[in-house]
Amino acid sequence: MLERTSDLHEEKAATGTAVMPSAVSAAAGMPFDLAAPADIATNRKNMALLVQLRWIAVIGQIVTIGFVQFWMGVALPLLAMAAVISGLVALNLVSLLWLRYRADINNRELLVALALDVAALTVLLYLSGGATNPFTSLYLLQVTLGAVLLDAPSTWSLVALVCMNFAWLTSYYRPLELPQGFAEAFNLYIAGTFIGLVLDAVLLVVFMTRINRNLRDRDLRLAALRQHATEQDHIVRIGLLASGAAHELGTPLASLSVILGDWRRMPALASDPEMSQDLGEMEISVQRCKSIVTGILLSAGEARGEGSSPTTVAAFLTALVEEWRTTRPSATLYFRNAFGTDLAIVSDVALKQAIFNVLDNAAEVSRDWIELMAERNADKLVLSVTDRGPGFSREMLAHVGKPYQSTKGSPGSGLGLFLVVNVVRKLGGVVIARNRPDIGAAVKLELPLSMLAIGDPLDG
Repeated sequence: MLERTSDLHEEKAATGTAVMPSAVSAAAGMPFDLAAPADIATNRKNMALLVQLRWIAVIGQIVTIGFVQFWMGVALPLLAMAAVISGLVALNLVSLLWLRYRADINNRELLVALALDVAALTVLLYLSGGATNPFTSLYLLQVTLGAVLLDAPSTWSLVALVCMNFAWLTSYYRPLELPQGFAEAFNLYIAGTFIGLVLDAVLLVVFMTRINRNLRDRDLRLAALRQHATEQDHIVRIGLLASGAAHELGTPLASLSVILGDWRRMPALASDPEMSQDLGEMEISVQRCKSIVTGILLSAGEARGEGSSPTTVAAFLTALVEEWRTTRPSATLYFRNAFGTDLAIVSDVALKQAIFNVLDNAAEVSRDWIELMAERNADKLVLSVTDRGPGFSREMLAHVGKPYQSTKGSPGSGLGLFLVVNVVRKLGGVVIARNRPDIGAAVKLELPLSMLAIGDPLDG
């Protein structure tokens, strides 16, 4: 099993782990290259929220202008205000196109979007009373959004812009032309202040909640990426050790093969049937070790797909089962193929080693009965390995896929499922481990056929 584990380690390193030096180096510190994609995705979501908020602002401005102009009889510069609102609509359309065709959204672009919103609000306030307009409280909404979405320098830049605009509005603005005999100006100001406060409170709660959810999602993605980078680094180091060990083992294994061949030709040993049988088994074991070592050396640095050959699901699994039974004659493995119509696939060496590893783990606790079943679930190949052993402990199930999680207590143990999980994840699949209701455990490998298939379904 140690040889299989080393082979699987190196195969994992050869199938894509070694091409991620940035992720490996980042695992030791602050992973800038990992955080960038998460920040970009979060910024895109936040820009989409700003677009939604701008649509709400446009609708609210149209309703407010109509109410003041036609219900209250206050004359407003409708053409100028319509031009500002049209500019906001055009800005929103451009922002939607930007989101659709631009891959990344950065802090500077968020700052520009918020600054344009502040500018539009300033122009509308200039046309409707300046600093005497109670809706100047909407500036606080822009400042609050900036404090959450932007970095510190950009936030203070936005604060400075708001303060300068408000100061400018105290001296330069178009006074409201109230109707003749309108004696409730102060009450109107109080009502406008109340409406502005309600709008600020409602919009802040709604959008801050959604922004915080985006930030939490970003943190979860960053944590997953950091964990993945750590695992990749761990696998690379183990792969290098396995490659070095394979070089060191090559010479003694070759010597053992020569010595065993000489012994089999010795008349005294060849005449003893029992000794001859033992020597034959030893030769098979040595040849198996040499094959594993050769596979490690050939796969080091090899990209996925090189050295693979076309086959079918049934042929791949049948050959895999026969090879496993031959090298482990003391274990009893039952194989059920319920996949259905056969499918042409690539014989993936890493997947083969992963399945071997799961079968080896099952054989250690349930040598008399192991079952491998192949099924098809929509576009997935589902492989289930069940046994009649003691099952997984609760702690083990909670840490499936993490290195050195084992109940064996021996050095180097606990790598089997960790490597299986990483190989299957590289192929776009998942590994599910559970205890059976009656006795034993089950490990299920779900693999997308799109990562394995190379042709149309064949006639089974």
